Amino acid sequence: MPSNNSDTSVAEQETDTYLDELPGEVEMSLFDHLEELRMRIFYAAIAVVIGIIACFIVVKPLVRILEVPAHGVKFLQLAPGEFFFVSIKVAGYSGILIASPFILYQLIQFVLPGLTRKERRLLAPVVFGSSILFFAGLGFAYIALIPAALNFFINYGADVVEQSWSIDRYFEFVLLLMFSTGLAFQIPVIQLILGFLGIVSSRQMFAGWRYIVLGAVVLGAILTPSTDPLTQSLLAGAVLGLYFGGVGMVKLIGK
Repeated sequence: MPSNNSDTSVAEQETDTYLDELPGEVEMSLFDHLEELRMRIFYAAIAVVIGIIACFIVVKPLVRILEVPAHGVKFLQLAPGEFFFVSIKVAGYSGILIASPFILYQLIQFVLPGLTRKERRLLAPVVFGSSILFFAGLGFAYIALIPAALNFFINYGADVVEQSWSIDRYFEFVLLLMFSTGLAFQIPVIQLILGFLGIVSSRQMFAGWRYIVLGAVVLGAILTPSTDPLTQSLLAGAVLGLYFGGVGMVKLIGK
């Protein structure tokens, strides 16, 4: 029996050593790292520029899609060239979104040599989960948050003022809300990384639930460009659901 336990302990140590190794490690100077970083940023920037140009070519259909939540509202161009600059904004956000897989690929290629085998195991689920959650956040904002906020503002002043909005202010509101919601939906990914690396356990995450509730309310107020309580409550509720869902996933992986 002692021999078996000893063999098991040695095997576990060898496994841990293997997982903590840096496969294909290559010695590089600080200048080489900076040069590689410069090239990765350059490639990512080219991808963003190409994405923005492609989106600008088809920007009018994109604008119409983003106008859908504002049912019955008349949009005004209040200054010369306002719609042109709105088109640039929409193309810019959309171009970054389209180029994001390539940007992510460049980031992974830069950090990959410095990751151990154990850390590399996180890459695929983190990238996949993060992408799914980001687009889910965009969809949640487009389907739920934006219509809720717009309906609140439209109904509040319907019997007093005619609904004619600046197209620049509208798209600033929509784009900011969509992307901030997409970023907020990354919470479970961060939790899984922290749990997998043993930095924070699921019990510790759940123990601070009171602070999380307060933080979700504050985050909802900060990330929501409008001031209506309905939109802020919807976003805060989504953040809480994601957080406690993340706690459950960390618990499932035994952390």
